[in-house]
Amino acid sequence: MRVVSIPMRARFRGITVREVALVEGAAGWGEWSPFLEYPPEVAEPWLRCAEEAAAGDWPDPVRDSVPVNTTVPAVGAEQAHALVAASGCRTAKVKVAEPGQAEAEDEARLEAVRDALGPDGAVRIDVNGLWDVDNALRRLPVLDRAAGGLEYVEQPCAEVTDLAVVRRRQHVPVAADESIRRAADPYLVRDLEAADVAVLKVQPLGGVRACLRIAEDIGLPVVVSSALESSVGIAAGVALAAALPELHHACGLATVSLLTDDVVEEPLLPVDGSLPVGRPAVVPAALDRLAAAPDRVAHWEARLAAVRALRQDRRS
Repeated sequence: MRVVSIPMRARFRGITVREVALVEGAAGWGEWSPFLEYPPEVAEPWLRCAEEAAAGDWPDPVRDSVPVNTTVPAVGAEQAHALVAASGCRTAKVKVAEPGQAEAEDEARLEAVRDALGPDGAVRIDVNGLWDVDNALRRLPVLDRAAGGLEYVEQPCAEVTDLAVVRRRQHVPVAADESIRRAADPYLVRDLEAADVAVLKVQPLGGVRACLRIAEDIGLPVVVSSALESSVGIAAGVALAAALPELHHACGLATVSLLTDDVVEEPLLPVDGSLPVGRPAVVPAALDRLAAAPDRVAHWEARLAAVRALRQDRRS
């Protein structure tokens, strides 16, 4: 296992440095990068994904490229416009409801994103479950107007039962993310008819093949999204998107641009709004250049030991 520390271009998900553990196997490298606050039981499926990648156990693709959206953090309107204009993507996912920001900042950000995309681009927003039902119903019409029409709203509320209410009481389609990857029963979204789109993240859900089973069983259009990985982890998400029988929406896999560096020779950055399907080659010199401090390596080794102990307890 090699641990790297990659600075970010802007604060995202409350962090400014992304720590990533890479594990090597018979087919190359897999990424294990559960966020630092995640306990062993949450981090375990992330490790399964890395092991699957390192073993080369991915299904055959049915397409050779994957359309992607650009991701816009909760930045100012001017920076949001510049990010979208430089991305080459025709779809943008915009973070809203950032704690500590005024509601008007969300509206200005969306107006700037729409201006950068033009009338034919698609705008989606991500709330990360921070609204209650009343706020969702109050804010969605305003943000829909600011965006010139929203493709969908991702996880407007934390509870799946609230998603179902929001979906029924307004017209913007609803996508479920946390209600699938963090739920004891990911199929409750389907059973309650709480979403129009399923957002699947390959690491939290245990790998490409595990996600394909969920996609088949949940019966909703799928958007594959990233968990802020390096190109090694993004390649697993691309492998999932490439193996889906149908892909109706751009995927949220263009997040390498949020990092200042990468561990591969050719980072997975979109060209004309798409990512190629394949495994980028890890550069040993990059692993050395970005190597995390010894205390951080020790932290990840302890996490790995805790996950392995959890697995042993489950087997016994």
